[in-house]
Amino acid sequence: MNYFNYVENELWCEEVPVVKIARDVGTPFYLYSHRTIERHFNVFDEAFADVPHIICFSSKANSNIAILRILIKKGGGVDIVSGGELYRALLAGVDPGKVVYSGVGKREDEIEFAIKNGILMFNVESSQELEIINSCAEKMGTKTRISLRINPDVDPMTHPHISTGLK
Repeated sequence: MNYFNYVENELWCEEVPVVKIARDVGTPFYLYSHRTIERHFNVFDEAFADVPHIICFSSKANSNIAILRILIKKGGGVDIVSGGELYRALLAGVDPGKVVYSGVGKREDEIEFAIKNGILMFNVESSQELEIINSCAEKMGTKTRISLRINPDVDPMTHPHISTGLK
């Protein structure tokens, strides 16, 4: 369910006509439904109710701090790809223990910032990256958690420019 609906051929967000919002804030603008975001989070969360889990929203999909706050207040974490995204997630109030640092090209200063803040884990993309993360943790006198990204050599039979998981 979402909370964008037509009422007598007029688009509404929750209980407010979108045209009224446009008049009040001007155009262009982005409009999100708080209730829709919460509802979709709840549906996803309930789907995994029988297993321990953390739902980590991909900050690169939308790094709007207000959106992150909604998901964090629901108990979610954040999947980040940069130190800047970690900074925004922390501003939004995320528990650093619910942050997963994914993506290629992690800089040493960003890795150190993430370790210092006690993130849940780094998704390691290469053996070289693993060495850098290990070196940073060692230099800081600590250990950090990691997960390994594995390419299982499974061909999804899709367009070659979007195929992942190959050898």
